[in-house]
Amino acid sequence: MKKTIITMLIALVALLSSAETYSYLKFTRTNGSTVTCSVEGLKLTYDDSNVTVTNAEGTMTIALADVQDMYFSNEAGSSTTLALGDVNGDGDIDVADVTALISYILDADSTIILEVANCDGLEGIDVGDVTALIGYILSGSW
Repeated sequence: MKKTIITMLIALVALLSSAETYSYLKFTRTNGSTVTCSVEGLKLTYDDSNVTVTNAEGTMTIALADVQDMYFSNEAGSSTTLALGDVNGDGDIDVADVTALISYILDADSTIILEVANCDGLEGIDVGDVTALIGYILSGSW
């Protein structure tokens, strides 16, 4: 695992050095969707299982296991619009997302879209996110 992280860090340095000429950083996920981020104010950090992207638009976390490809581009292109709370990625925010989030909390091997799972805005994915998601479903507002 350490070799993988070191390799990713070396690739990150190489990518960031070439980022000056590009407008977007794109992640192709293993499910085929693409997440596009502006490079304005770009900062990437890694831990054992996630990459956290911080830029002028905000912060999102992507599971490294879900990343198939990462590259810079000048074209925004089409990308998946990720809505906060749509943790199963089906385009709806509903009870299925609550179920997926609970499954993830009970069994971290369950697959969810981490970028939109932090519903309470606090660090980590936990029962507070489930509560915030249920609150959103019932009230329609965060």
